[in-house]
Amino acid sequence: MDWNHNSLRSRLRTYLENFWKENRRFFLLLVCIVFFKSAIADLSSISGSSMQPTLLDGDKVWVNKLAYDVKIPWTEFSLAEIDDPECGDIIIIDSKKAGKRLVKRIVGLPGDTISIQNNTLVINGEPASYEVLFQDSSAIIIEEELPNMAHQAQLSRRYSTRKGRSYGPTMVPDNQYFVLGDNRDNSADSRMYSFVPRGEIIGRSSSVVFSLDSRNNYLPRGERFLEDIQ
Repeated sequence: MDWNHNSLRSRLRTYLENFWKENRRFFLLLVCIVFFKSAIADLSSISGSSMQPTLLDGDKVWVNKLAYDVKIPWTEFSLAEIDDPECGDIIIIDSKKAGKRLVKRIVGLPGDTISIQNNTLVINGEPASYEVLFQDSSAIIIEEELPNMAHQAQLSRRYSTRKGRSYGPTMVPDNQYFVLGDNRDNSADSRMYSFVPRGEIIGRSSSVVFSLDSRNNYLPRGERFLEDIQ
């Protein structure tokens, strides 16, 4: 009986050793891929319309996880700070309050006083300037001028979606950020979930890798392949 038991253990050990020898490159590659996705870069899917017109439902965006911090993989613990988030950055957030991943734009830095007056963003008492680029019966596309960059945003003409058009003023605490969706009348952002702690920022996005159109049988949007976003 002991002999059979020892023989079984010996065969099992031999099998595991051979299995490891034959497949170790695959497992090492798998570990590298998982580490890369967790700590260095990843893709994030855009679902919904909260970042229109900048990002569309079905976009896959590149996420630079080393944009601001070097973190221990799968944690919020920062080993080193590389850079500080800036006003206008599009960030991916692991939001505890929302209970899901969010993609939003930073409009308020630590120490800034933020308010919104009838959809006009006011930063430290200075209203952002706007230019109307396009409008139809349902929406208005504007260009919004932030302190160091300009980007497009969308406003709705529907009265039922205008709850968040006035907000604040409020001061952004240390190590936290105020974020908004570019689709101002259809976005759950800091107006609902409050400030975003730096530790919840996964990374920064500056380009669309590819895009699938959910309204057209998920066919690729060729014009958005590797498109830069602002």
